[in-house]
Amino acid sequence: MASSAAVMGITGIILSLFPQEFAAIFNIAVTSIIFLQLLGGLYFGFGLLNWTAKGNLTGGIYSRPVAIGNLTHFVMGGLALLKFASHNNTSNWIWIAAILYLVFAILFGLVLFTNPVMKNKSS
Repeated sequence: MASSAAVMGITGIILSLFPQEFAAIFNIAVTSIIFLQLLGGLYFGFGLLNWTAKGNLTGGIYSRPVAIGNLTHFVMGGLALLKFASHNNTSNWIWIAAILYLVFAILFGLVLFTNPVMKNKSS
C-alpha cells in the first residue's frame, strides 16, 4: 500500500504542478495540459487513499473496495500501457511504466484474493 501510495502521490504532484514540462518531455500536445492536471489530481487522490489505508488489514473481505479499485486501476492501466508500448517504439519510459503497473496489478491481485495475516503487535 505504501509503495503504490508513494508512486501515485509523486506522479500526481508532478502531473498537477508541472504539466507543461511533462508534456514537453513526452511530446504530448499542449492542448492536453488540462487532462494531465486532472490526471494528476486523480493520481494524488488515489495515492492519499492508499496512504490512509496502509495501516488497515487489507485482503480477503477487509478493505475490499480499496483492493478492488487498485487492482482494476493497475490491470487496466498495465494492459493499456503494454499494448501502447508494443505498437509504438517511442520511449523506454512506457515499458518501465507498463512493467511497474503490471507488478502492482499482480501484488494487488494477491492482496485481493488471499487471506490477510494480522501482525502480532507487542505492547
